[in-house]
Amino acid sequence: MNKNRLAKLFAVFFAVAVSSAAFAEQITRFGVVDTARVYQSYFRNSAPVRNYESKKAQFQEEINKRTQEIQDLQQKKVEYEKDDNEAAAMRLEAEITRKTDFLTEYTNAKNIELETIKNSLVRSDAFYQKLYATLSRVAESEGYSMILSLQQANGVLWYSPSVDITDQVIRELGM
Repeated sequence: MNKNRLAKLFAVFFAVAVSSAAFAEQITRFGVVDTARVYQSYFRNSAPVRNYESKKAQFQEEINKRTQEIQDLQQKKVEYEKDDNEAAAMRLEAEITRKTDFLTEYTNAKNIELETIKNSLVRSDAFYQKLYATLSRVAESEGYSMILSLQQANGVLWYSPSVDITDQVIRELGM
């Protein structure tokens, strides 16, 4: 009887130890996400970024076109000066100055416009809402208790690559 009681006590102790270990493992499961990489992937493929890049290319094309016009006018001016046609050179000088001033104003205005678009992309609440919803879904489906951001490097001193869920989050975001 004593052996049975000892065996039962051992079985209970073993069951408690196994369940405690399983419970402890579940509580301590965590993952890490490189949010900067997720951010870059998301915005590299998004319509607003493609729109930004398209506008940027259009503006640059216009700047290049107007710069070429000014250079052509400067070349003509040099030719007029060689031919001692001062009146034509003076007219071109006035036109060059006018076009250069316009190009400077255009460039400044378009740079401000591009910077405004870029800032709105960087501060996109829609992205962060989607990111947090995705992180929540991945964490719950994979049994993570906590997800840490690698951008808060002072909080993560070391991690195993096996807990890095960045690629999974990027896939879940559809990128």
